[in-house]
Amino acid sequence: MKNYIYIGSAIGILGIAEDRMGITDLVFGRKSFEADDIEGETPLLKKAKEQLQEYFMGKRKEFDLPLSLYGTEFQIKDWNALKEIPYGETRTYGQIAQQIGNPKACRAVGLANNRNPVSIIIPCHRVIGANGRLVGYGGGLDAKEKLLALEKSNK
Repeated sequence: MKNYIYIGSAIGILGIAEDRMGITDLVFGRKSFEADDIEGETPLLKKAKEQLQEYFMGKRKEFDLPLSLYGTEFQIKDWNALKEIPYGETRTYGQIAQQIGNPKACRAVGLANNRNPVSIIIPCHRVIGANGRLVGYGGGLDAKEKLLALEKSNK
């Protein structure tokens, strides 16, 4: 069972959920959570909301939230590597693959990024194509572009 809330942001409605251990989801739009999940703010969701608001105001560059993540060993390695990308900077899928010790795994990195359950908090929007182009983002390329512009202007 999770608790969840929705908040408005510069890139639209975001849903945030937690399972009493940590943040489990950050989704774009009004995702349907499970039937036994409860909509309502908890102290942790309030903290997440405040940190996201600070991020969108350009006042927060890193999140300080407990996360409750479930994924394969490869996905967890990928998500940990994403957390190391500095605010306002980008890395390519190839650079992330090399960082996690599997230089030929560019596509697998893309798939793991696609499964990132807490986008923005784990900044998969900071990963770009080898040619420098914006590619693939769960919230849409417009949102990715806005997030990168926000970070660049507040670096």
